[in-house]
Amino acid sequence: IASTQPSTDWHLKENAREHHTSKFSSEELIVRRGQAFTITFNGVERPEQNLIFIAETGPKPSKATKTLATFDISSTASKEGWSAVLQSSSSNSVSISISSPQKAIIGRYRLSVQSGSSSPQSLGTFVLLFNPWSSGDDVFMPNKAECEEYVLEEFGIIFAGNKNHISSFGWNFGQYQGDILNICLSILDRSLYYRQDPITDVSHRHDPRYLGRVLSAMVNANDDQGVVLGNWSGKYEGGKNPTSWTGSGEILQSWKKSGFKPVKYGQCWVFAAVLTTVLRCLGIPTRTITNFSSAHDADGNLRVDEFYDADGNHLERGADSVWNFHVWNESWFTRNDLGPSYSGWQVLDATPQEESGGIYQCGPASRHAIKEGDVDLDYDGPFVFAEVNADCMYWNYDSATGKKNLIFSKSTEIGDSISTKAVGRDDRVDVTRDYKYEEGSAKEREIFKKARKKLGLEDKFDPTAPKQEEIEQKPDISGRFKVASSLEVGKDLNLLLVLENLQSDAKTVTVNMTAWSTLYTRRRVNQIWKDSISVTLAPKEEKQFPIKIEYPKYQQHLTTDKTIQVTALCHVEDGIQVLVQRNIILENPAIDIQVLGEAKVNKEVFVEVAFTNPINEEVKDCMLQVEGSDLLQGILELRIPPLKASEKSSTKFKLIPSEAGPKHLLVNFSCDKFADIKTFKMVNVIN
Repeated sequence: IASTQPSTDWHLKENAREHHTSKFSSEELIVRRGQAFTITFNGVERPEQNLIFIAETGPKPSKATKTLATFDISSTASKEGWSAVLQSSSSNSVSISISSPQKAIIGRYRLSVQSGSSSPQSLGTFVLLFNPWSSGDDVFMPNKAECEEYVLEEFGIIFAGNKNHISSFGWNFGQYQGDILNICLSILDRSLYYRQDPITDVSHRHDPRYLGRVLSAMVNANDDQGVVLGNWSGKYEGGKNPTSWTGSGEILQSWKKSGFKPVKYGQCWVFAAVLTTVLRCLGIPTRTITNFSSAHDADGNLRVDEFYDADGNHLERGADSVWNFHVWNESWFTRNDLGPSYSGWQVLDATPQEESGGIYQCGPASRHAIKEGDVDLDYDGPFVFAEVNADCMYWNYDSATGKKNLIFSKSTEIGDSISTKAVGRDDRVDVTRDYKYEEGSAKEREIFKKARKKLGLEDKFDPTAPKQEEIEQKPDISGRFKVASSLEVGKDLNLLLVLENLQSDAKTVTVNMTAWSTLYTRRRVNQIWKDSISVTLAPKEEKQFPIKIEYPKYQQHLTTDKTIQVTALCHVEDGIQVLVQRNIILENPAIDIQVLGEAKVNKEVFVEVAFTNPINEEVKDCMLQVEGSDLLQGILELRIPPLKASEKSSTKFKLIPSEAGPKHLLVNFSCDKFADIKTFKMVNVIN
């Protein structure tokens, strides 16, 4: 007679505590590989007979692909394969400690047991993840505080702005909330790699290098109907403006709810933040990295060419570009393919910029290889190296004649203030020195030459060697823009153009000036202002010219990145042209968060958010968006009545925290005149 289905006690609480998976709110067992977990089951016939366990994953489990394991009870846990050790048994119930190999495939497993000659009986399913706490795992991270930050922490800070003005905003990664783990597993099963060859794909899922690359492709929608659709046009109809998101949860849930249609819209930090969520969820230590003045070298010559017309307008010529900032990821794992010195932090980039192996994916590139100029090592070294090291060439281009003249070149412009969040603190840490030697040092130039040589850019027919028109001449004048008042949305923009004659004879200069609203990628969206002046500079004279751009003039043209590029192209009589440029970021007004009283687990606590309208006209369509893991479920959206000039609004809402510890509340305020004013507050929840 066939016995009834065995009933299994998965010891969810105890196993989760041992395996650092307590933050998942799941009825299913979630454990980490290379570490024992205990289960108890009853209803198995003759438990005293030899029990055989079967663990299997993927569509067609087999021993050859390591997606199927059968193992019986042994006296000690195995280091190599799967093993089961008897803890205790009674007439009909057995407690077993099961261990998985340190390089086991991750994902959802089906577990069954067979006793004697009877057919296998299902015990149920469990999910196996990477184990950064285990020294034999490829993702082992010896520092426990770093494991806490890069795997368990659900809050992050992303740096943005530009190198002269670094700003930051909070992000709710939310990797342990609701259904996120299941969504992450379904991302793997929707990749091109899985669709082409599911059996081989699943057999590679023990390798963080493989999964990092697959996920860098799947987080963007290009090629594979992945999670997020990029949009850098400045127009975001039919979707959400990339600056409006405050966490990954809403994006991943929307992707699943829509039947896996790409979520509109993302820009670099959205791709990086979603990839952080997915990798942390699966147990791979991951962080976001912001690179300021980031090069996008489309033609692989480690050089970025920028073109300007005679009026000083930046021209969209060629595919190279320099972004005010770019956000990518670093994940921590060993590189058995490259050797021990290349292990540690690996660069992954899910923003679709250039194809690699025929699809939009990037990395993993060893950070150490980038610093040492070893651009020939897998994967995508030249592209990442250029992002932090490319030389910049600025050209004057005449569209009528097709002639170009080099205005100047710079080798120290690219890859500035490379930033990430500190471990255990809400501060910025500068990691530029981990990517390159000091700018301007002999070592840095030596590495740059080494990288060029490896890419075959050093032969005598070098197409990038200076041609006649590229030889730089010494300019007669120098110029710079100075900021003359605070840079705030809603206020007039006051700048000074400072010009200095470097020669000992007088110079006549025609200056063509433009100001454009741009995206953070420096892509021009709207011209805001233009002017030209003619000036004479006495020998060695320095002169200042005030520039005023009024708020009404830029207000309707400003992008949500709040960036303006001001350019002055100076034509010196009988001399060479001088380009003066500044990328300006305007500050949003502040919002203030107060927690009214003590935050306790499962008790209501009120929060007040205050905003004062700083401009002398009414603002309307005001909206407050609030989220925070373990503080509230999902996202709270509150409409706020219009605010007259200088009027203050204060909005109260309640939280019911579900877990003790330091938690972060993220707030985003928008209205018709100000987009996405973001702030966050740490809330210490007590039991």
